[in-house]
Amino acid sequence: MKADEANLLEFMNGPKQFIIPIYQRTYSWTLKECKQLWGDIIKAGKDEKISSHFLGSIVYIKKGLYQISTIPKLLLIDGQQRLTTISLLLSALTEVLKPPINEMSSDKLKNYYLINRDEEEKRYKLILTKSDKEALFKIIDNKELSDEDSRRIKENYEFFAEQISINHIEDVLKGLNKLIIIDVSLDRERDNPQLIFESLNSTGLELTQADLIRNYVLMGLEKQEQDNLYNDYWSLMEKSFGYAKYSALFDRFMRDYLTIKTEKIPNIKDVYSAFKLYAQNFKDIKELVADIYKHSKYFVNISLEKEQDNEIKTVFSDINILKVDVSYPFLLQIYEDYKQERITKEEFIQILKYIESYVFRRAICGIPTNSLNKTFANLYKEIKSENYLESFKAALLLKDSYRRFPRDEEFKEQLIVKDVYNFRNRNYLLRKLENHNRKELVSVESYTIEHIIPQNKNLSDEWKEELGESWKEVHEKYLHTIGNLTLTGYNSELSYKPFKVKRDMEGGFADSPIRLNQSLAKLEHWNENEILNRVRTLVDLAVQIWECPGLEEEVLNNYKSIEKEKLEKIYTIEDHPHLVEGETMRPLFEELRKMILNLDSSVKEDILKLYIAYKTTTNFVDIVPQKNRLRLSLNMQFDEVNDPKGICKDVTDKGRWGNGDVEVGISNFEELDYIIFLIKQAFDVVSEEKL
Repeated sequence: MKADEANLLEFMNGPKQFIIPIYQRTYSWTLKECKQLWGDIIKAGKDEKISSHFLGSIVYIKKGLYQISTIPKLLLIDGQQRLTTISLLLSALTEVLKPPINEMSSDKLKNYYLINRDEEEKRYKLILTKSDKEALFKIIDNKELSDEDSRRIKENYEFFAEQISINHIEDVLKGLNKLIIIDVSLDRERDNPQLIFESLNSTGLELTQADLIRNYVLMGLEKQEQDNLYNDYWSLMEKSFGYAKYSALFDRFMRDYLTIKTEKIPNIKDVYSAFKLYAQNFKDIKELVADIYKHSKYFVNISLEKEQDNEIKTVFSDINILKVDVSYPFLLQIYEDYKQERITKEEFIQILKYIESYVFRRAICGIPTNSLNKTFANLYKEIKSENYLESFKAALLLKDSYRRFPRDEEFKEQLIVKDVYNFRNRNYLLRKLENHNRKELVSVESYTIEHIIPQNKNLSDEWKEELGESWKEVHEKYLHTIGNLTLTGYNSELSYKPFKVKRDMEGGFADSPIRLNQSLAKLEHWNENEILNRVRTLVDLAVQIWECPGLEEEVLNNYKSIEKEKLEKIYTIEDHPHLVEGETMRPLFEELRKMILNLDSSVKEDILKLYIAYKTTTNFVDIVPQKNRLRLSLNMQFDEVNDPKGICKDVTDKGRWGNGDVEVGISNFEELDYIIFLIKQAFDVVSEEKL
């Protein structure tokens, strides 16, 4: 590697061609970055005291990839955004340097910095990718841009053209001449472009995890292999995800992919780091990319609902409405089994519907969602290939506590009293109730939600009489529940009218095509008794729609026996040799144990063979007893811990017993208060974990 300070314009001058590799992201600077650069240039141009302005690094591969020619081809590793933006600014300048200013003319500017004069094939100094390339060429050659050309290239060029028209050209030229870069040339045979790329901290937009992964995969390959992998796999992924959504969606997909492959859930910000560790297992990078591509197609079919089979697509849509993308790692695995014909289409749909029911019933019953990511990450391991659907049902039915699948009675009880009107998934609930076993589907979004008993607290005398002496209690108790809600296209007409008027008027309940209104058309009164009759009918329908898996008790007991065998060995404190009575660490452990259990009533102790775990929804601290200390693993990322004394150790990817990236030891009672201070942080992280 050779690095030198250089004047940017001098660096760009002379015969050369910068080529942006196909794996690099497209030009992505917005007006915000352009305005900052423009302000820096104008400030440097106007202020004589400013001798230079540092722009950042330009990093390129100089040898080993391209043959030596009269026009050197340089593969740009870092600096695309700055070099492209300066080229747009210079292109805008060529339009106003007629006549020349200070001996700088339009032709000189173009010939020095934008094109290689007298060259045809290698005419342009900067070769971008995709639509960016053609847009830049048109600007340099003064050709009109079309709607298909890069919007960002066009927008930023027009910004510079406008600014130049209202500023002194001399200031712009002076500022440009003061721009300084670090010219970094790499030798492929001796330098590692990827490691250098990762360590750069240049100005500009932060690279996404998707950018870093793509560069990691393709950067180390020879040109032809780069082209093949990019064209056969990566560009197809970018297109399927949608260029506008690609980075965010790819990061989510890669987190789910790595969850499947590594059996760990990486933080969305650490996907690249986790990917690098996983990629080291592959000698053939094409094999890895092909597998990523295969799973990406599954992910797109699920998340963007591109599945061609309408029955499957409908269930994907329902799951996505519930916003339970933490289920994707599991869905990707069963989707592959379906594609590989390990399960039938009917079995696949049945499993998807049980997932939908599991998530929705839990939402109705108000069960916290912060454990679902780990539940779904591990669910596939509980499926037995020889009894696929049966073992899946058993896995759901055997979940307990905060992971449970609410049974019919619990689901009914909670749905009866649920404030459905203010429930996030109320439209989904009403749509499913209305359209159950219906071929001519009703679009709930075309209707409004009608409160049969009006929302107005100041009920009319007719309504008070309808509801009886306890009208106020009935109004408060049932107003927003499913029993008092329906759909209508005549919400403003129905308004606060009495029940019989709402029933019989044009567009009223008796004149409605909505099935939810059919029972209302036959009623003479609307009171607590009728509300309860209707709600019982609706919740009976709900348990059919959001079905609970059914297994014979004998079959389920077999799976219980399997689980029991796994837990057959019950460990106690005495199974840990350093904690038996009389050992030095036993009193310290007992005191620490008491303090941890007192953190919250939800804290549970789980004594395992190699360590003692303390958990709520999952482990937050694990204790490994040792002869002269207790070694603690805190289930949090190392950069999350507040450790003023600096006693914590980063054990990320070190392979220790226990959960988490933070390790700390305690050997005496004086350290207890500080250790509990650290443990409380891990407890808070786990307790506040979101989907």
